[in-house]
Amino acid sequence: MAETPSGCLRAEVWPRLQCGVGGGGGGGEGQRVNGSAGVRGRAGNGDGSRGSRRRWPRALTEPLEPPGESLEKMPKLQGFEFWRHTLRGAHYVVAPMVDQSELAWRLLSRRHGAQLCYTPMLHAQVFVRDANYRKENLYCDVCPEDRPLIVQFCANDPEVFVEAALLAQDYCDAIDLNLGCPQMIAKRGHYGAFLQEEWDLLQRMILLAHEKLSVPVTCKIRVFPEIDKTVKYAQLLEKAGCQLLTVHGRTKEQKGPLSGIASWEHIKAVRKAVNIPVFANGNIQYLHDVEKCIQETGVHGVMSAEGNLHNPALFEGRNPLVWEMAEEYLEIVQQYPCPLSYVRAHLFKLWHHTLQIHQQLREELAKVKTLEGIADVSRELKLRCQEEMASQKEGEKPKGGLPFFHWICQPYVRPGPKEVSKENGSTDRSTRGKRALEEEEDSSSDFLSKNKQKKKLRNPNKNFDPSLKPKYAKCDQCGNPKGSKCVFNLCRGCCKKRAFKETADCPGHGLLFKTKSEKSLAWKGGRPSLQEPQSRDPGVKEPGGFPEVVGSVG
Repeated sequence: MAETPSGCLRAEVWPRLQCGVGGGGGGGEGQRVNGSAGVRGRAGNGDGSRGSRRRWPRALTEPLEPPGESLEKMPKLQGFEFWRHTLRGAHYVVAPMVDQSELAWRLLSRRHGAQLCYTPMLHAQVFVRDANYRKENLYCDVCPEDRPLIVQFCANDPEVFVEAALLAQDYCDAIDLNLGCPQMIAKRGHYGAFLQEEWDLLQRMILLAHEKLSVPVTCKIRVFPEIDKTVKYAQLLEKAGCQLLTVHGRTKEQKGPLSGIASWEHIKAVRKAVNIPVFANGNIQYLHDVEKCIQETGVHGVMSAEGNLHNPALFEGRNPLVWEMAEEYLEIVQQYPCPLSYVRAHLFKLWHHTLQIHQQLREELAKVKTLEGIADVSRELKLRCQEEMASQKEGEKPKGGLPFFHWICQPYVRPGPKEVSKENGSTDRSTRGKRALEEEEDSSSDFLSKNKQKKKLRNPNKNFDPSLKPKYAKCDQCGNPKGSKCVFNLCRGCCKKRAFKETADCPGHGLLFKTKSEKSLAWKGGRPSLQEPQSRDPGVKEPGGFPEVVGSVG
């Protein structure tokens, strides 16, 4: 194992990095942000000319040395030149996915047809503040095969966005601003699709990034209900300096059961209105969907998220066996480790339809704590599926309305709102679905979120049903649960304030202000008074044997 300058251990990566990590990520001057040195561009040869590889420090544990100030900046490609040369005219794109588009998954996708990948969305403010966050989410995930690569940030402050991008630009080919996340966490954090009405702020963010960065800045957006407003939105971003635009053909309200169909009409209108490359996102389940989208909208590339997670070979136009993709992915994870939660989440997606049949394996996958344990589950799943394949009758068709048998990688069609409400309202186990980790056999599961249902399986003795939890009387002042034995009918915090103010006791909360005060007064009342010492005869010797000297000396 070789140690990289950022302190990461990664097999075989460091020797290959010394020969360069691919084009498109250089340019710019050395800067120091928040006390940490970051390389800006490629190192020179000492005579002002541009070297052929990055100049790393001699001691691999030392921080990276920025190149000299006299180095000439490498010209930054823009628009279609950037797409043709740096991104190599990529048509098949893997979307940025939180905790899902990590290095191991990107490499698997590239092996099966993906031409461009994005990192998971990174939080710009945390990226600037936390060196470990930078190391774990980007600096340790350096691999020469993982290019071209675009790093995506969420941000709502121009300075913070640019500061984070400066720290990341030497490890990627472009910086992307997330303007498409519709989730509640994005609403609380004020980023993603919830910035799409703040055009002045977005214009300042893109403009500043375009001026300061040595790599292009790109954007991923969602559409407005109105096509005209969507077109104006895209044109504003282009004018501010966006060099490539990814358009998700859904509004920010279209998510979960309300996802619906992405509007290719919106994407087509944007493509005609701007003079930069456009990627389309939405409604991609098979390779023929990619070809159809390019033909109908005229976009330059197509991005896939859910389709890629359920079938990493989507861009190859084939549907492999689920355990084959799982085994290949686990081999890559051995070389490029990632959190076990990422691995588990990927296998839940890959095996989605199979785990509906083999619920025991679903439970085992949820509980396993090691990569070796996950590999054991994969082998067991393979054996069971092979037995089913061997016993399959000629002419037998897939069950459950699936296009393929469950052991074949295939897309997951999200149920619509009516189907979801019908499923939740049914008392039939087969109608509610056979998800051991998401559904409970009792009717109380209808009131629990999926996360709580999973926790209940791990802690069967814990009560998660709100209707069965004990009811607590509220504090008379703040509304928190009051102490059952409190003499004031208050919670502990309010009781402590009142008891201190009134010098009272509350045995229920263990507060004894009155008792302690009385004991203190009693102790002071029984204590002997201090009397003035009597005058002593100068001739009387003290215990030390010397007479006390009275008066002044000399």
